[in-house]
Amino acid sequence: SSVDERLFDAGKPDAVAARDGRTAVDKTFRAYDQNAVFLLPPSLLDWLPEEHLARVVSDLVDHTLDLSEIRASYVEERGAPPYDPRMMLKLLIYGYATGVCSSRKIEARCHDDVAFRFLAANARPDYRSIARFRKRHLPAVRCGGAPLGVGRRLR
Repeated sequence: SSVDERLFDAGKPDAVAARDGRTAVDKTFRAYDQNAVFLLPPSLLDWLPEEHLARVVSDLVDHTLDLSEIRASYVEERGAPPYDPRMMLKLLIYGYATGVCSSRKIEARCHDDVAFRFLAANARPDYRSIARFRKRHLPAVRCGGAPLGVGRRLR
Protein backbone atom coordinates (compact mmCIF):
# COMPACT_ATOMS: atom_id res chain seq x y z
CA SER A 1 0.00 0.00 0.00
CA SER A 2 1.10 3.54 -0.63
CA VAL A 3 1.79 6.18 2.00
CA ASP A 4 -1.38 8.11 1.02
CA GLU A 5 -3.60 5.11 1.74
CA ARG A 6 -2.09 4.63 5.20
CA LEU A 7 -2.67 8.30 6.14
CA PHE A 8 -6.41 7.88 5.88
CA ASP A 9 -6.71 4.31 7.15
CA ALA A 10 -9.48 4.17 9.76
CA GLY A 11 -8.46 0.78 11.09
CA LYS A 12 -7.15 0.07 14.58
CA PRO A 13 -3.90 1.97 15.19
CA ASP A 14 -0.72 0.03 15.72
CA ALA A 15 0.70 -0.12 19.23
CA VAL A 16 2.78 2.95 19.94
CA ALA A 17 5.63 3.15 22.40
CA ALA A 18 5.22 5.76 25.14
CA ARG A 19 8.11 8.13 25.89
CA ASP A 20 9.40 5.91 28.65
CA GLY A 21 9.48 2.88 26.34
CA ARG A 22 6.32 1.17 27.59
CA THR A 23 3.70 0.14 25.05
CA ALA A 24 0.48 2.18 25.05
CA VAL A 25 -2.72 0.25 25.76
CA ASP A 26 -6.05 0.47 23.97
CA LYS A 27 -7.62 3.03 26.31
CA THR A 28 -11.23 4.16 26.47
CA PHE A 29 -11.54 7.91 27.03
CA ARG A 30 -14.34 9.90 28.60
CA ALA A 31 -16.94 11.08 26.12
CA TYR A 32 -15.98 14.32 24.38
CA ASP A 33 -18.44 15.91 21.97
CA GLN A 34 -18.35 19.67 21.44
CA ASN A 35 -21.64 19.44 19.53
CA ALA A 36 -23.51 17.74 22.38
CA VAL A 37 -26.80 19.27 23.43
CA PHE A 38 -27.06 19.99 27.16
CA LEU A 39 -30.11 20.56 29.27
CA LEU A 40 -29.08 23.58 31.30
CA PRO A 41 -30.76 24.48 34.57
CA PRO A 42 -34.12 26.15 33.89
CA SER A 43 -33.24 29.11 36.10
CA LEU A 44 -30.07 31.18 36.40
CA LEU A 45 -30.60 30.95 40.18
CA ASP A 46 -29.53 27.32 39.92
CA TRP A 47 -26.14 28.34 38.51
CA LEU A 48 -24.83 30.11 41.62
CA PRO A 49 -24.52 28.94 45.22
CA GLU A 50 -26.71 30.67 47.81
CA GLU A 51 -23.82 32.60 49.38
CA HIS A 52 -22.34 33.89 46.10
CA LEU A 53 -21.42 37.61 46.00
CA ALA A 54 -23.62 38.16 42.94
CA ARG A 55 -26.68 37.14 44.97
CA VAL A 56 -25.66 39.54 47.75
CA VAL A 57 -25.34 42.39 45.26
CA SER A 58 -28.69 41.50 43.72
CA ASP A 59 -30.41 41.52 47.11
CA LEU A 60 -28.72 44.81 48.04
CA VAL A 61 -30.00 46.56 44.93
CA ASP A 62 -33.47 44.99 45.08
CA HIS A 63 -34.15 45.45 48.79
CA THR A 64 -31.86 48.15 50.21
CA LEU A 65 -30.96 50.85 47.72
CA ASP A 66 -33.38 53.64 46.87
CA LEU A 67 -33.47 53.95 43.09
CA SER A 68 -36.25 56.56 42.98
CA GLU A 69 -33.87 59.34 41.89
CA ILE A 70 -32.62 57.20 39.00
CA ARG A 71 -36.11 56.13 37.94
CA ALA A 72 -37.40 59.72 38.12
CA SER A 73 -34.77 60.85 35.63
CA TYR A 74 -36.41 58.87 32.82
CA VAL A 75 -38.83 61.42 31.36
CA GLU A 76 -38.35 60.96 27.61
CA GLU A 77 -41.08 58.85 25.98
CA ARG A 78 -39.32 58.51 22.62
CA GLY A 79 -36.62 56.01 21.84
CA ALA A 80 -36.01 52.39 22.63
CA PRO A 81 -36.78 51.24 26.17
CA PRO A 82 -33.69 51.53 28.39
CA TYR A 83 -32.27 48.66 30.39
CA ASP A 84 -33.74 48.29 33.86
CA PRO A 85 -31.72 50.47 36.26
CA ARG A 86 -31.63 47.63 38.79
CA MET A 87 -29.81 45.40 36.33
CA MET A 88 -27.34 48.06 35.26
CA LEU A 89 -26.56 49.01 38.85
CA LYS A 90 -26.08 45.37 39.82
CA LEU A 91 -23.60 44.92 36.97
CA LEU A 92 -21.63 48.02 37.99
CA ILE A 93 -21.54 47.21 41.71
CA TYR A 94 -20.59 43.58 41.12
CA GLY A 95 -18.02 44.66 38.55
CA TYR A 96 -16.44 47.12 40.99
CA ALA A 97 -16.47 44.54 43.78
CA THR A 98 -14.66 42.01 41.59
CA GLY A 99 -12.24 44.44 39.94
CA VAL A 100 -14.05 44.60 36.59
CA CYS A 101 -14.59 48.34 36.09
CA SER A 102 -14.37 48.72 32.32
CA SER A 103 -17.69 48.92 30.45
CA ARG A 104 -16.22 46.79 27.68
CA LYS A 105 -15.10 44.13 30.15
CA ILE A 106 -18.51 44.13 31.85
CA GLU A 107 -20.11 43.63 28.43
CA ALA A 108 -17.78 40.70 27.75
CA ARG A 109 -18.49 39.18 31.15
CA CYS A 110 -22.24 39.29 30.40
CA HIS A 111 -21.44 36.81 27.63
CA ASP A 112 -18.88 34.63 29.40
CA ASP A 113 -19.34 34.78 33.18
CA VAL A 114 -22.18 33.01 34.98
CA ALA A 115 -22.41 35.60 37.78
CA PHE A 116 -22.69 38.52 35.35
CA ARG A 117 -25.23 36.57 33.27
CA PHE A 118 -27.22 35.94 36.44
CA LEU A 119 -27.24 39.64 37.36
CA ALA A 120 -28.19 40.64 33.81
CA ALA A 121 -30.88 37.95 33.60
CA ASN A 122 -29.08 36.72 30.49
CA ALA A 123 -29.36 40.13 28.80
CA ARG A 124 -26.24 41.45 27.14
CA PRO A 125 -26.06 45.24 27.35
CA ASP A 126 -23.42 46.75 25.12
CA TYR A 127 -20.54 48.73 26.57
CA ARG A 128 -22.00 52.05 25.39
CA SER A 129 -25.20 51.48 27.35
CA ILE A 130 -23.20 50.54 30.44
CA ALA A 131 -20.92 53.58 30.11
CA ARG A 132 -23.86 55.96 29.56
CA PHE A 133 -25.68 54.55 32.58
CA ARG A 134 -22.57 54.93 34.72
CA LYS A 135 -21.98 58.52 33.62
CA ARG A 136 -25.62 59.50 34.02
CA HIS A 137 -26.58 57.75 37.25
CA LEU A 138 -23.62 56.69 39.35
CA PRO A 139 -23.38 60.06 41.18
CA ALA A 140 -26.93 59.41 42.47
CA VAL A 141 -25.87 56.15 44.12
CA ARG A 142 -24.62 56.56 47.67
CA CYS A 143 -22.44 54.15 49.58
CA GLY A 144 -22.15 55.00 53.27
CA GLY A 145 -23.37 58.55 52.59
CA ALA A 146 -20.70 59.28 49.97
CA PRO A 147 -21.24 58.94 46.21
CA LEU A 148 -19.99 55.69 44.75
CA GLY A 149 -17.73 57.42 42.22
CA VAL A 150 -16.32 56.15 38.99
CA GLY A 151 -13.12 54.23 39.57
CA ARG A 152 -13.76 53.60 43.27
CA ARG A 153 -13.93 49.97 44.21
CA LEU A 154 -16.17 48.56 46.88
CA ARG A 155 -14.27 46.75 49.60
